[in-house]
Amino acid sequence: MVANRIPCNQEVDAAILGKSLPFNCGRVCRNRIVKASLSERHASFDPTNFENHGLPKESLLNIYEKWGNGGFGMVFTGNIMIDMKHLEAPGNVIVSKENDSPVLRSLLKRLASALKMDGGLAIAQLNHCGRQTPEFLNPHPKSASDVKLEIDFHGMGFGKPVPLTAAEIKDEVITRFVESAKICVEAGFDGIQVHAAHGYLLAQFMSPQTNQRTDEYGGSAENRVRIVVEVYEALRKDLPKDFIIGVKVNSVEFQEGGLETSDARVMCAKLEEIGYDFVELSGGTYENLQMHHVKESTRKREAFFLEFTDKIRPVFRNTKMFVTGGFRTVEGMVKAVESGACDGIGMGRPIASEPDLPKKILAGLAKSAPDTKVNHDIFASGAAAAAQMWQASERDFTQGNGDPCDGIADLSDENIAKEFKEALEEFQNLIERNRAAGLPVPNNGILAWYPKGSKYRKSE
Repeated sequence: MVANRIPCNQEVDAAILGKSLPFNCGRVCRNRIVKASLSERHASFDPTNFENHGLPKESLLNIYEKWGNGGFGMVFTGNIMIDMKHLEAPGNVIVSKENDSPVLRSLLKRLASALKMDGGLAIAQLNHCGRQTPEFLNPHPKSASDVKLEIDFHGMGFGKPVPLTAAEIKDEVITRFVESAKICVEAGFDGIQVHAAHGYLLAQFMSPQTNQRTDEYGGSAENRVRIVVEVYEALRKDLPKDFIIGVKVNSVEFQEGGLETSDARVMCAKLEEIGYDFVELSGGTYENLQMHHVKESTRKREAFFLEFTDKIRPVFRNTKMFVTGGFRTVEGMVKAVESGACDGIGMGRPIASEPDLPKKILAGLAKSAPDTKVNHDIFASGAAAAAQMWQASERDFTQGNGDPCDGIADLSDENIAKEFKEALEEFQNLIERNRAAGLPVPNNGILAWYPKGSKYRKSE
């Protein structure tokens, strides 16, 4: 039971969100709400033993059993990395030629089955981090150009990247996307999403800030999106005709010299032309994620990026468009779809706390997401989602008596949120102490947090 939900118009009919959505490839998404990707980091990390590197853990399967029973039209995985030298972080699932094995394939089959336990489509998000690979994992990652990421992101620094040659683009990027996708086909996934947003490798090619090339992959917007076009062409050639191929791209980057919406529109027109089944529009990079409202106009429409995606929307005729970031009420979702601003809604952090929110929305049992009492800044809300995913990971679906929310802390409860914020402050202090002492930054101190009185709380 959710203690408090975000105030909203209780009279809004959610019927339009339950309408099906056909894709170019012939497959059909049963409704308009999709589970967007979140970074779970529940895979093995053993770079000295490829056969035990990047394998999904039982805890990851437990998480996706909850979302797989959540009523989504599609369920996207978090980052599945195609190159073990270019991870987002330790704990990413890896699907590559180096770690391919019967064990990996068996676990992927179980993961795909978990994603679609109640009939939704299972979509694997494939990614290559490029220059956003942490320096301690790879001091000289590959990228579009040699532009270094000059920030400290949650305790992680980044090395000087090495530009990919034209031959490496073919052999070490495009070919890897195809190889990983083929494994996903055999594992039973219904489709893949190519990650070309949030400053990762393909987004590094799309952005003029990080792409300073003078060959056919640099310069104009058409050239900078070329790699995303060629990834699709290679995938469509080698994958089953009814396998869904989508892509996630930025509508804008909030930094000097970054991708502007005018260029994003040109690029999306090309993605429509070649036939991507869907495009999920988001925005921002590690330097400025902007996963919050900066204008009152966006707050009224809920989604963070609708101001920018409105300018891109007209290019899509056959390719379906999803918008992720900020949606919290049925009223906001319905208005976005009814107005034609998008075809469907992506949900992320709210469904970490309530994995079956779409099922409740479509059944008329909920009109909004939980009204979390934790700050909405990137660090706090991300830590809250990570903690809630950790809680969801600790038992399988059957142990929760069929309730996907069993064991997940309700941060819409003022008292529980207060405890979490105190634990988060302690965790932040630990990070600072470790930094000052030159020690590794802890990455799991807040994850196993449980509120006092919870039946799942570990002994004090």
